[in-house]
Amino acid sequence: MRARLFLKLFAAFLLVIAIIIGITAYGTVGLEPTTTGIRRHLFLASAVGGIAATIVAAVVAGAISRRLQQMVTFAEEIAQGNFSARIDNSSTDEVGQLAASLDRTAARLAESFATLENSRAQLERLLNSLLDPVIAVSSENKVQWSNRAMQRLVPYRSRVGAPLVETLRAPDLLELLESSITLDEIRSARTSAGIPGKVFQASATPMPGGGAVLVLHDITEIERVEKTRRDFIANVSHELRTPLTSLQGYTETVLDSMSNGSGETREFLEVIRKNAARMSRLTEDLLTLARVESGEQKLEIQPVSVAELLHEAANSFRGIARARNIEIAIESAPAQMVNADRDAIQQVFSNLIDNAIKYAPSGSKILLGAREVEHALEFYVQDFGPGIPYEHLSRLFERFYRVDAARSREAGGTGLGLAIVKHIVLNHGGRVWVESELNHGSTFLFTLPLSQANLPAEQKQWAL
Repeated sequence: MRARLFLKLFAAFLLVIAIIIGITAYGTVGLEPTTTGIRRHLFLASAVGGIAATIVAAVVAGAISRRLQQMVTFAEEIAQGNFSARIDNSSTDEVGQLAASLDRTAARLAESFATLENSRAQLERLLNSLLDPVIAVSSENKVQWSNRAMQRLVPYRSRVGAPLVETLRAPDLLELLESSITLDEIRSARTSAGIPGKVFQASATPMPGGGAVLVLHDITEIERVEKTRRDFIANVSHELRTPLTSLQGYTETVLDSMSNGSGETREFLEVIRKNAARMSRLTEDLLTLARVESGEQKLEIQPVSVAELLHEAANSFRGIARARNIEIAIESAPAQMVNADRDAIQQVFSNLIDNAIKYAPSGSKILLGAREVEHALEFYVQDFGPGIPYEHLSRLFERFYRVDAARSREAGGTGLGLAIVKHIVLNHGGRVWVESELNHGSTFLFTLPLSQANLPAEQKQWAL
C-alpha cells in the first residue's frame, strides 16, 4: 500500500537524521576527551530514537493500511451490488471521516436502488397484467423484455437478449418495428403475427434511448363481428335491389301510361317513384360500402397522373355545375404521379364534388387542386357554401351521419358518400379530413402516396 510505504520511508528518514546528528555531535567534541561519555550517550540516544520512530511509524502505517484495506473491501462489495455493506470505523480522524462519508453514500445508493427496484417491479406487474402482448426491442433488434401475454403468444421463444427474429417470425411486424426505429415515429398496422386465424392491431412506438416497444391488440373477435355485419348489409342490400328496381320500373310505366289520369293519383305515383329511386341509391351505396370495407373491391394500383385525375373529375361535373351557375376550376395540378386506382379515386372525387355542388351557392366557385406534402400528394375540393359547424367535423365521415338531415334527404343524399370516400382513401394508404368554418365554406382533403417514378433513387424507399 502507498500509505504503508510512505510511513516506512518517513521512519527511515528520521533514523538517518538521528544518525547524522549523532555523528555531527561526535565530530564537534572530538577535541575534548572528557566528553567521550557524552558523545557515546548521545549516539546511543539517537539510535534508540531512530529505532523507536521506525517502530512507531510501522505501527501507524499498519493501522492505516488495515483501515484502507477495509475501505477497499467495502468498495468491492458495493461494486458487486451488496449495498448493505458497511465500514466498522468510529475514529474521528481524516480516514474515519472518509469512512463515514462512504457509509452515507452506500446508504443513499441502497435507498435509490430499492426505489428503482420497486419501480421496476411495479412496471413489470403492470405489463404482466395487460392482456395485450408487449415486447421491447433494442436498436440492434434484440429482445429487451416481454410480458406474460407475449410469452404465452410465442412460448419458448421470447428470450431476453435473443435476436427478435427468433421471437417474431412475421415479416410485416419486423418491418413495422424497423420503420418505427428508423423514422423515430409511431407506426401501426394490422397483422396476423404469423398465427393463423388471428388478427392483431400492431403499434410500434420508438423509445428515447433507441429501440421500440411493440404492442399487439387482438381484434380477431371485432373483425369477425364486423365481417358478419358487412355480410348482412351486403346480403340485405342485394336482396332489396331486385324488388326496388321492379317497383321503380312499374311505377314509371304506370306514370307514362296515365296521360289523362287524375292529378292526385299521379302525385301518389310520383312519391312512390321518388322513394323507390332513393331506396335504390341507398342499396347501391350500401353494397359499395360493404365491398370497400371488406376489401372485396380489389384496387388496381398503378402510377396515375395528378393532372389527369383532376381534369377528369372536373370535366365529369362541369355540365351539372353550369346548370346551377357554379364554376368548377382547377387551382393547381403538380406534374407528379400518384399510386392509385383511377376508377376508385374518381368515385372519391364524384362524391366530394357532388356534395360541394349541393351546398355551394349559385354564382360561386368550386376549386380543385393538389399540392405535394411529405412523401405524398394532398388533394382538395373547396367550396364557398355555408360551412360546417366545428362540433360535426369529427363525425362527418361516419355512416349515415348528416349535419342537416332534412336538407340532405331533400338533395337526394344517402348519408354514405363520405364513409365510402374515407374507406377508399384508407385502402390506398392515405388519410382524409375536412376543414371548415361557418359561413366560410368547406375544404375536403385527402392524400395519396407518391409514385416512385417521381422520386430520386435514394428516396424511393420512403414512398410507402
